Amino acid sequence: MQVETLEDVLDWTTALHRNLSGCLADCAKANDDKRASMLLDYLAEHEQRLSGLVDQFEVGAETRALNTWCYDYMDKHPILHSTRCDAPFQDMDAKEIMDVVSGQHQQVIDLYRYLHARADIDATRDLMEKLKSLEEHEAMQMTQAANRLLDL
Repeated sequence: MQVETLEDVLDWTTALHRNLSGCLADCAKANDDKRASMLLDYLAEHEQRLSGLVDQFEVGAETRALNTWCYDYMDKHPILHSTRCDAPFQDMDAKEIMDVVSGQHQQVIDLYRYLHARADIDATRDLMEKLKSLEEHEAMQMTQAANRLLDL
């Protein structure tokens, strides 16, 4: 996917969360570790919900903000992982799963932080702040829930 504008970033982020959800759900069935399997199911639902939330930002965002160019970041920082399922979650334990998923979320947050810092117009700054806050909050919530599960 060619990412040049903020609209492309939102499309890509939505696809990332949706595809990660599918991958996690598929791997949950194949993972023999009960905790890991339960974690994968939880994370799959969480990622699916998050994809819908990001998609809603695109629906409600100002056109000026969505049309903001951001290709300079993509040139310097190749975009995360592809949106295909390339992590063998079915062979990981719960900690390894959380490390991979948290790392992906952190990369999205770093992207949003960078774009927020570079934003020239208020609408773009506001959009990036809201998206950054959403991703940070969701990553924190996901980590807390995973920790509670691991404490069982």
